[in-house]
Amino acid sequence: MSNKISIKSIKSYKKAAIDIPQVRLARNAAVRGDVMDLAMDWEAFRKIDHTFSDMVSGQMKVTNQKSSGRCWGFAGLNLFRVYLGRKYNLKQIEFSQNYFMFCDKLEKSNYFFENIIKTIDEPLDGRLVMHLLTDPIQDGGQWHMFVNLVKKYGILPQTEMPESFQSSQSMRMNRMITRKLRGFAKNLREAGSKGAGIKDLQQMKNEMLATVYQMLTISLGTPPEKFDWQVRDKDKNFHRFENLTPKKFFNEHVGFDLNEFVCLINCPMSDKKYNEVYTVDFLGNVVEGKIIRYLNLPSKRLQETAVVSIQNDDPVWFGCDVGKHFHRNLGVMDMDIFDFELFYNTDFPMTKADRLEYGDSQMTHAMLFTGVDLNSKGNPKKWRVENSWGDKRGDKGFDIMSNSWFDEYNYEVVVHKKYISEEELAVYEQDPVHLPPWDPMGALAK
Repeated sequence: MSNKISIKSIKSYKKAAIDIPQVRLARNAAVRGDVMDLAMDWEAFRKIDHTFSDMVSGQMKVTNQKSSGRCWGFAGLNLFRVYLGRKYNLKQIEFSQNYFMFCDKLEKSNYFFENIIKTIDEPLDGRLVMHLLTDPIQDGGQWHMFVNLVKKYGILPQTEMPESFQSSQSMRMNRMITRKLRGFAKNLREAGSKGAGIKDLQQMKNEMLATVYQMLTISLGTPPEKFDWQVRDKDKNFHRFENLTPKKFFNEHVGFDLNEFVCLINCPMSDKKYNEVYTVDFLGNVVEGKIIRYLNLPSKRLQETAVVSIQNDDPVWFGCDVGKHFHRNLGVMDMDIFDFELFYNTDFPMTKADRLEYGDSQMTHAMLFTGVDLNSKGNPKKWRVENSWGDKRGDKGFDIMSNSWFDEYNYEVVVHKKYISEEELAVYEQDPVHLPPWDPMGALAK
């Protein structure tokens, strides 16, 4: 057999394709329409139902991250506002996602500089340094990165640091800061190659961070150090709190113990064991902050903990691969919503492990579970999802996830540690197995 595609082969491919009426029909439709509409299964569409047997209280209007990759921060802040809303009987509130972004970009820059210094003797064209240089301050993140920022910087009401154009449309800001960071990385590596010691490199880094802060201030505004917060609740009662700092606001008014939460993943790859705890090297934002820590469990166990959490009125932060089998306008994540096998006249037999190992899937997006629909046996059928893409899609911005989709494309849930067993908690607190930074479990939610 030849290693080239011959003209004879092309003719045989063509005949084999157009001889099938199903292929001709699909072709005539696809050249004129969106495959995501054409391949949608009518029976699955007909069964879409935004009612749920169990829902958490205190849900508010959805938020909108717009053209940015801050979903992980939006999901975390949306989690907090449920509890603040209950505490003060509020109909609606948002926390400043812009402030969160400012702190994250500054910390990611420092984390990047420290990693450049740490790898100063590594080859520039080696996989590790190239990985560090690829996207040093991308918008994405993970649960423990969110925890690190909130513990260090606190949070703000959105009114105290509203969205800027650059926070909502972050691509150009990220490009410019990334360009500056790569130039600074060059300076650090060259200084190190000429014999500069750690003290000299740290001094250089401090001056570089001042420049990053300046660029962030230009792009996002200047974070306030103190502020007053006043709000009127659903019963028209007025509340005012004065002389607050972001940390005081979080500690005294949200009062959320971030140390009590654990991160569970479902990763069935051949090199990952269940009931094992993992971390990912060179993945983080705050130097000396909490490391990424995942307890790998079967998908059913993630579902069980999420159900119990919702039944106890606690929303669940989670991470998934949102782009797969997802009808964006309808807000439906379902393995049956599209019949791609019928449409393309071929099958797609890869398992969840296959997709992870061969680069077809990884965690891309974080959201909140705020409800679940259980069948008569108490097993989940579908999940209510609070997204952060505005209210013009789905059910006013809320989505549906079928439980079969959860099994295939959901990778992570964050729950209070009281919802896992003592044995699981003991494993979670063990020293983790270290994964390389390019492992699929190192993917960031955007």
